[in-house]
Amino acid sequence: MRLALLTALVMTAFAANSLLNRAALTGEGTDALTFAAIRLASGAAALSALVLATRGAGAFRAAAGVIGPLSLLAYMLGFSLAYRTLDAGLGALILFGTVQLTMFGGGLIAGERPPPARWTGAALALAGLGWMVWPSGPVQVPPGAAALMAAAGVGWGVYSLHGRRAADPLSATAMNFLLATPAAAALLLLPGAAPRADPSGVALALAAGALTSGLGYALWYAVLPRILPSAAALAQLTVPVIALAGGALILAEPVAPATALAAALVLGGVAIGLLFGRHRRGL
Repeated sequence: MRLALLTALVMTAFAANSLLNRAALTGEGTDALTFAAIRLASGAAALSALVLATRGAGAFRAAAGVIGPLSLLAYMLGFSLAYRTLDAGLGALILFGTVQLTMFGGGLIAGERPPPARWTGAALALAGLGWMVWPSGPVQVPPGAAALMAAAGVGWGVYSLHGRRAADPLSATAMNFLLATPAAAALLLLPGAAPRADPSGVALALAAGALTSGLGYALWYAVLPRILPSAAALAQLTVPVIALAGGALILAEPVAPATALAAALVLGGVAIGLLFGRHRRGL
């Protein structure tokens, strides 16, 4: 029960992150790359302060590595750049579909053999997600933006798989943010970057970095060693549903009846995959 509650808390943090991103990038006050850079920097600052206060500077050396920072950077930048021209719904579908493929594939390589119920649940949940987020008008999929979002999905999948090996989730997450921040900041200096940020965008980026990203990702790293890759991948399909509910409650975004039914299909598929697809070694 405690593991289920922790996982639900992480998924809620991920959904809140989506809402903060959406709110910050509405209008022309803040651009996506600036938001991503501030998000990473604030997460690095908050997590580093926690590590220094609780573990000391030596924890950073023990948590050093390149896979975590590189995969985190691929996710953050691919996500931000793709949404400049990609429909939000299609972006979510490409992102989470790629995460599923990456994490299920990683689990298979590591020796996991998901039972049929987990495959069935994942298929149903992905079908529900497609129904939920598919644009109502003409569908346009810019190849470049789609490739960037797919790269973001692979990056997040690798980041999650790598997190299963973290001996100290807080220190590992802090190092990932610390090492990824300079690269994201350097991109703002490239010709044509045109960084811009208004006060509300900065405040939302700070909140996303320190709270829903930094602490949320540290908690995710704490949960990952206790569940199988396929379960971790499947659980993340609840994030768009939670974000949908949050958008309706907080941002007053309308929810059509068909969208609500599609969200129910997503949750049903996740439930089938997690409850009826339990492995002898646990989730």
